Amino acid sequence: MVEPVPPAGQTATIPSVVDWQRYAPFAQMRAQDVEHLIDGAIEARFAGGETIISVADGPPRELWLICRGVVGTLPDAGQEDADTLRLEVGEMFPVDAVTARRPVAASYRAVEDTVCLRVDTERLAQVAAGSAPLADFLQHRAAYLIELSRRTLQANTAWQSLAEPALEAPLSRLPRRTPVSCSAAASLGEALELMQQRRVGSIIVIDSQGAAEGVLTRHDLLERVVLPQLPLATPMAQVMSRPVHTLSLGHSALDAALLMLRHGIRHVPLTEHGRVVGIVSERDLFASQRLSLKYVGSAIRAASEVAALQEAARDIRRLARELLAQGLRARQLTELISRLNDLLTQRLIELIAPRHGCDMRKACWLSFGSEGRSEQTISTDQDNGLVFSIDDAEADPAQDRARWLAFAKAVNAALDTCGYPLCKGEVMASNPALCLTVQEWCARFSDWMERGTPQDILKASIFFDFRPLAGDAALVDPMRELVTRRAAELPRFIRLLVENALRNRAPLNWRGAVDVESDGSHRWLDLKMQGAALFVEAARVYALAHGVEATGTRARLEGVAAALKVGDRERDTWVDAFEYLQMLRLQTQVLRPEAELLADPHPNRVDMAVLNDIDRRIVLEAVRAARQLQQRMQLDYMR
Repeated sequence: MVEPVPPAGQTATIPSVVDWQRYAPFAQMRAQDVEHLIDGAIEARFAGGETIISVADGPPRELWLICRGVVGTLPDAGQEDADTLRLEVGEMFPVDAVTARRPVAASYRAVEDTVCLRVDTERLAQVAAGSAPLADFLQHRAAYLIELSRRTLQANTAWQSLAEPALEAPLSRLPRRTPVSCSAAASLGEALELMQQRRVGSIIVIDSQGAAEGVLTRHDLLERVVLPQLPLATPMAQVMSRPVHTLSLGHSALDAALLMLRHGIRHVPLTEHGRVVGIVSERDLFASQRLSLKYVGSAIRAASEVAALQEAARDIRRLARELLAQGLRARQLTELISRLNDLLTQRLIELIAPRHGCDMRKACWLSFGSEGRSEQTISTDQDNGLVFSIDDAEADPAQDRARWLAFAKAVNAALDTCGYPLCKGEVMASNPALCLTVQEWCARFSDWMERGTPQDILKASIFFDFRPLAGDAALVDPMRELVTRRAAELPRFIRLLVENALRNRAPLNWRGAVDVESDGSHRWLDLKMQGAALFVEAARVYALAHGVEATGTRARLEGVAAALKVGDRERDTWVDAFEYLQMLRLQTQVLRPEAELLADPHPNRVDMAVLNDIDRRIVLEAVRAARQLQQRMQLDYMR
């Protein structure tokens, strides 16, 4: 490549090692490694509009570091779908093409007068061989930047009160406690004596292979032994609880906490190759924690009135703030928030249903949207519905509907007082259109999928993220089976979903920069509608088209990647970009006073002008990933 001619009168000062260490990944590298990288680099200057690397040049033999100016990409002829980028001082390019040893996907050009350093790939490989931060960045750029942002958030946040061990730690790191166990043939008296001798609150029943068959805890004794007045000679097989919820040593402490929350249990046996090798309790997880999952979960279960649940809802938001400060990842934190919100809603339903003469064995409360996907953030409104059964298949559902609607209205109102605002779009169980029998729901889904207009599909999209929350979950099975089986057979329905998804385009302007809404000194970006929702909608389309039953966006993207035979790198880019946007939403929300956040009509907006360099850069990477996913979807379904 011919060395560019410097623009007339232009001079440049090449940044020093200290200057480079303001940017990732140089900030994490040793000074001598940065010096080695730039020491043999060649300075090159380009006038605005001048090409730096072309598609026709073949696999690049150098990596470029931007010292001054701006570099962008423009598609060449026949490359109309190529992504456009905008790179600024401190960034390097073309990382993907260099590491994959392939030609660039689009030509790189100087947007304005620009100065770069050219590092040959041989020197780059030498430095990367001895510098883990540089090697990691080259191989996993997006994931590297996201992890760096998460660590920065953790380091700069004042909240550090969450107890150890960290909830992300694998259960294998917890102090190993040998479980007290017996066989199913052992007598109740023998088991109780063993529990007394070992001073434990539970005993595991195991089979001849060491696998868990059942469990008996002190909390079981009143219901299973004392009240029935069982003799001590009773075999354990008759009094043990089953099935046993177990986890492997590779699961995290958070997995154990969520399992305890979901099933209302206090002990989880740990297995290795199917054999019980330990046990973890709530006390192990939260022994020194002041505000904990145990505390919040117990408060919710013990609540006997709505006022107590209002306080518990505030505790959920406080706990979420502390967990984010600890560095918990977005996927885990949004699932935890969703599970606690589930628990609170379930308790509200338990309190309110009897007052309206409603038997939840004949109904199921449904969650839609972010709650259905278990992706709720701290600021979330209600998206719910109700499915109920009638004893006489020939009877008019309207006879029962009024009672269920009154019950649903009371639950929606109570949730509102707990800080979960009423849905402005009336996507609530108190809406007669969303309080239906199983047959009515299936007919509604069929009508949307087979005959729905574009407006129908736009309004109905979040309903396909449904999840049973309280009551008889079996009522939902026909709805799930219908959607999973039928959607993939209806190309018109999938195309309408795609058209709706593509109406919300990734916010990139013609220069390849993030397109923001300017308001004085503010540069607003809606992290939900212009960020996370892009991945949610694409994941929903592909999941329905390929019969992927998962409702969570991450699980959908992973399932879809397998169905499409997408490589690990592209799949991880989708997932990492989505989870970063979720994390930034959470970060933006927790840094604001609760009252201000609840009153804000735009709780998901972030001011790009106040973000640090790392976060601005990752937002751009995430938006680019969303655009590439939308381009794939357009090619797959709109040609």
